[in-house]
Amino acid sequence: MNIQMMKRFAHGAAVPVAVLLLWQAMSTFGWINPQILPSPVAVLVKWYEYLVPLEAYTPESGNYLVWLFSGELPHDAWASLSRVLGGFAIGAGLALPLGLLMGTNKTIYKLFDPLVQVLRPIPPIAYIPLAILWFGLGNPPAFFLISIGSFFPVLMNTIAGVRQVDGIYIRAARNLGASQMTMFRRVILPAATPYILAGARIGMGTAFIVVIVAEMIAVNSGLGFRILEAREYFWSDKIIAGMFTIGLFGLAIDMAMNALNNHLLQWHRGLEH
Repeated sequence: MNIQMMKRFAHGAAVPVAVLLLWQAMSTFGWINPQILPSPVAVLVKWYEYLVPLEAYTPESGNYLVWLFSGELPHDAWASLSRVLGGFAIGAGLALPLGLLMGTNKTIYKLFDPLVQVLRPIPPIAYIPLAILWFGLGNPPAFFLISIGSFFPVLMNTIAGVRQVDGIYIRAARNLGASQMTMFRRVILPAATPYILAGARIGMGTAFIVVIVAEMIAVNSGLGFRILEAREYFWSDKIIAGMFTIGLFGLAIDMAMNALNNHLLQWHRGLEH
């Protein structure tokens, strides 16, 4: 098992490592302007400077662990991550029950579907002026925008999952005397779970996109704000360091969600022992 994991890691890392080596070689030979595209080594150095505390540790600094995470990067990363998780929780928490209702009840579906289809194509970025007008600056407009970005992927996938449950299962449950609630819990919800989890992964990815835009416009902290600040001073290395940090966070959360999906859907994929 360990050998297989190492092989998968090697296969996955082959292309990124090759790109980094080519990028470093082009920088070393002066084929690209370091002000426009700094080398990977320069980006790594800047990322380390962005990570470490701004001041040396002294006993007067207080708790060592608090001091260790007092650099700009931990603060910005935590600010962005908390907004992503909070906004996603709001959006998905509203979308899931509405999607289940719209998927199981034709009357509710007919009532809400026209409004959903009108609002769904509007990108969350278009709500920025209204978000600032309604909520001002700071976290509230960021949570609002992220929740919108997360809402529709979860909603549409939940509706699709419920409406595409195989009719054979429903008829079999009815023939066995299952009540409406039992049918929902034991047939409809399990069958729709793969769609719901797929929508959650898409919604989380959208949340990461929206949080960066929101932080560039309505918030004065976070990775998006720091990238915009670095642009003002033409700190290309810090811009790329911030971008890679976002990518690593997104990868880590997506891997965690994928692992959760595999665990919850063992029955669906025939992986139960």
